[in-house]
Amino acid sequence: MAKILLVNPVVREEDVPRHIPYGIALLAAISIREGHLVQVYDANAWRQGLDVLNDVYRADKWDVIAIGGLTTTYGFIRKACFQAKIHAPKAFLIAGGGFLTSMPQEIMEWIPQIDLGIVGEAFQTWPEVLKALDGEKYPDFSKTPGVVHRHSGVTLNPARDLIHDLDTLPYPAWELFPLEEVYFKNSSSLFSEDAHLCQRRIDINASFGCSLVCRYCWHLGTTGDMTIQEKEGKNEVVFSYGRQIRYHSPQYIVGMVKELKKTYNIDFANFLDENLMTMDASSGGTWLTEICDLWIKEGMGRGGQNQVLFAGTSHASLHRPEVLRKMYSAGCTHLVYGLESFDPHILKNLGKGTTRQKNIDSVKICMDTGIIPIPNIIIGFPEETVESIRNTLVALIELGIHAKPHFATAYPGSEWYYTYKDSIKAQYGGDLEKYILDLGDASKITAIISHNFSAVELLGFQQIIAQWNLRLLDNKSKVIPQSSFNFRRKLLPLG
Repeated sequence: MAKILLVNPVVREEDVPRHIPYGIALLAAISIREGHLVQVYDANAWRQGLDVLNDVYRADKWDVIAIGGLTTTYGFIRKACFQAKIHAPKAFLIAGGGFLTSMPQEIMEWIPQIDLGIVGEAFQTWPEVLKALDGEKYPDFSKTPGVVHRHSGVTLNPARDLIHDLDTLPYPAWELFPLEEVYFKNSSSLFSEDAHLCQRRIDINASFGCSLVCRYCWHLGTTGDMTIQEKEGKNEVVFSYGRQIRYHSPQYIVGMVKELKKTYNIDFANFLDENLMTMDASSGGTWLTEICDLWIKEGMGRGGQNQVLFAGTSHASLHRPEVLRKMYSAGCTHLVYGLESFDPHILKNLGKGTTRQKNIDSVKICMDTGIIPIPNIIIGFPEETVESIRNTLVALIELGIHAKPHFATAYPGSEWYYTYKDSIKAQYGGDLEKYILDLGDASKITAIISHNFSAVELLGFQQIIAQWNLRLLDNKSKVIPQSSFNFRRKLLPLG
C-alpha cells in the first residue's frame, strides 16, 4: 500500500479554474480501488503558488508523487518537479499525460528529477507501477510496457496495450477535488443561455480517440493513437494515421451522470470528448441516440424532474438533424464545431473531411434544432493567403458569427509538429524547450508555420477579423440570422 500525492498543474493562468482534471481523478479512483492511500493537491483550483505546494510536499512522507497534464502546463510541471525533489526527496516522482507522451525522451532530459514517465494510456500501467513500488524503492522497469525510464540512460519501452472495455474503469474520484469551494462557482460559460445560467457543472468523458486526420491535432498516446517505432537502435514516439476509437456504453455514461446528480445535484454536464459525432458514426449511428433515450428515461432530459443539461463537440460533415433534435430534447444546449476555415483549399488540406458549404450548412442545421453552434476559427495555416482569410471573413459575416481566430499551432504530437520541427527550433534559437514553455491555447503567437505571413501580419489579420466582422454585423443587424454570438454580446459587449 503506497501513500500517493497526485498534483494537478495550473492550467490557463489567465482564466479562472473551470475544469476538474478528469484523467487525474480517474487515476485517483484506480489507486483507491487498488488499496492505496491517495491525496490530491489541485494547484489549478487553489492558485496558491509554489510556496504552498512546497508545504504540501513536506506535509507527509509520500511514497509516490505523480504529476501530469497537457503540453501547455509544462512550465508549471518543470518547477513542481524541481521542488518535489527538494522538499520530498524520498518520494518516487512519476510524470505522465500529454506533455510527456508526445516527447518522452526530451522531457526526461529537460526534467532530470522525474524518476519514471508513464507514456500513453495509464489505466493499466499506473497500478502495475504502484504494485512494483510497494516495498521496493527503485524497482526495475526495463521490461514494463508503456514507460520511459533511466535504467540505462533515458529508454522508452514498447507501447502498452489499450483497454478496450472502458466500462471496466471506475467513476472518477470527484470527492478529492474542491467542487463546492472552486469548480461549481466557475460553472457558468458564455456559450449559451443555459450554459451561462448553470450553477453546478461537472465535466465528463464518454470516449477516447477521433477518426479524423486533422493535421494540427494531437494524436498520440493518451487517447489511444500511440505508435512507437525503433530507429537507429532506440524506440521513439512517431506520428501515424492509425486511429483507435473507443467509447463507454450509454449505460455507463448515463449511470455516471445519474450518480453525479444524486451526489452533487449537478445541473450541467460538459462532454470533454474530442468529437461526439465521430463516436456516433463509429457505432453506426446508434450511440448518441441510445444515450439520449436513457438520459430522458432517467428524468434528466430537458424539463425532466432530474434535469441535467449538457454540451459537447460536433463535426460539420458528421452530424445528422434527427440526432441533433434528439440531443436537444435530452438537454443539449450547445456544440462546439471545429469549422476552422471557410476556404476550400485550406479545408481540403486539413484532413477534416468537410467543405466550405458543409461548414456553412452545419450552422443553420444545428440552430434549427435548437442547439447553439459554437464555431472555432483558425488562421495562419501553412498555405494561408489573403484570399483564404477573406473567404473565412465573408462567411462569418454572412452567417452572423463573430469570432476572434486562434493561430495555427504545431503542438507536439501533431503531424505539423513533425513537419515543421526544424523551423520551430530555428525560430527559438535552436532551443526546443523554449518553444514548449511558450505554448498556450493558441490565442497568442508562438512559432509560425505559415508560408506566406509573418507573426505581425497574422496578429493584424486576427484583429481585422475580430473587429471588422463585428462592425459589419452591427450595421447589418436586421438581416443577419440569430447566432450564438447574439446572446454573448448581450452579456459581454465587445468592440
